Formats: sequence, structure tokens, C-alpha cells
Amino acid sequence: MFTLNLQRSGALVLIAAALTGCATHAPTGSVYGTNEVGREQSVRLAVVESVRGVTIEPQRTGVGAVAGGVVGGIVGASAGRGAGGTILGVLGAVGGGLAGDAIERSGNRANGVEITVRLENGELRAITQSINPSEAPFKQGDRVRLLFAGGTTRVSH
Repeated sequence: MFTLNLQRSGALVLIAAALTGCATHAPTGSVYGTNEVGREQSVRLAVVESVRGVTIEPQRTGVGAVAGGVVGGIVGASAGRGAGGTILGVLGAVGGGLAGDAIERSGNRANGVEITVRLENGELRAITQSINPSEAPFKQGDRVRLLFAGGTTRVSH
């Protein structure tokens, strides 16, 4: 009986890890989703005023907390019998939920940049996007293009 519960717990951990890894990161200046290909974009020219590093944290899905809670509850309940098993199951579910949420948040963070640009008409705009390691970093004074489509603006060299 105890072995069967450990096998189930192991399977749930693998499922939780797989689902937590499904989150996507913010777009870069050169990475496009398939739904963006072939869509017209408006282009504005600008000059980089400043660049600062940021951390991009995607919206939490809750998958990590739920999966952690399920696994923690099963493991906790398996460790005891009767009322003790119920108490351990509840404690395991709460602890597992907190741990799963923390794992989801930290595992999906990405490094990004906030790029402040001055448009040709003098207006300032700030755009945040992920860093693409294969692209040259943006520097103050760089001439760049702002590509806008579907509510998303990207900065590109």
C-alpha cells in the first residue's frame, strides 16, 4: 500500500514539473510566435535614451501550487494512519502547495530589459522585453525600430 502511494506521488511530481515548464516568456526583438508570422506591423524610428535590466515574471498559472498540494497531501496522508494521517495530509498539502508555487515562480523568471527611447517627434516611450543572447545589447544612442502589432511593441536594431 505504501509503495503504491509513493509511485503515485512520484508520477504526480513528474506531471507537475512538466506542466510548470509549459509557461512562456515575454517576446524579444527577434523571436516571434507562429500566430505573429505574416502580420503587418507599424514601424517607428527612435533613439535609445536608457536601458536597465529587469526580471520578467510571467503570470502564475496555479499549476505549481495545485500539483504541490496534491503531492504533499498524498505523501503526508501516507505517512500516518487515522487522525494523524489526516493531519499530516493537510499539513503536507499546505506545505506542498507553498513549495509548488515557489518552484513555479522561480522556474519561469526571465531576464529582460526596459528600453526607454525617444521618438522622432520627441516623445519618450519605454518598452520591456526579454533578452535574446544572440542579439547585440541595446546601448544609449543606438538608432532602433519600434515594431507594433496586436498590442505588442518590440524594439529591434
